[in-house]
Amino acid sequence: MIKKLFTQPLLSFGFIALISFISLASAFIAEGFFGLEPCNLCIYQRYPFVVGIALGLIGMGLRNNKTISCALLGVLGLNFLINSGIAFYHSGVEQKWWKSAFEGCAVPMFDDNNGKTLLENLMSAPMASCSDIQWQDPIFGLSMANYNITLCLGMLAFCVISALMITKRQMLSK
Repeated sequence: MIKKLFTQPLLSFGFIALISFISLASAFIAEGFFGLEPCNLCIYQRYPFVVGIALGLIGMGLRNNKTISCALLGVLGLNFLINSGIAFYHSGVEQKWWKSAFEGCAVPMFDDNNGKTLLENLMSAPMASCSDIQWQDPIFGLSMANYNITLCLGMLAFCVISALMITKRQMLSK
């Protein structure tokens, strides 16, 4: 089954779209239901997951063209590499290794929801400071940005391995 995940474009792109969707949904759930406030860098880390969903779905549609599939996997790999870079930068800001270029990302907190719906709450959520860790793993002490680095580097590796295995499979079938 794992070999199929890497060698069949439909499964590869479906996996990428699914992981991207789960990652994005997790961020919205953390914000909407658990009251975690995103900063600008948190928001920037969401965009590559939107790209992952879109290109994953496009790749599923174009799965029969192995050249396009491999090219899309390369673009997706670069997408996840960029996201891991943003997450690494964010981790450095959280750990006070460097000062953020987005120091103005903090705005005053609202006192209460005043009867707002969940969507209104999400759309008007105040931005946290980029240097504040909103959630930290109680076991390892890692922040969400730290986990995002690991996830995105893993997805980069998945894209590269999948592209190589699809190319190898294509060459063997000729």
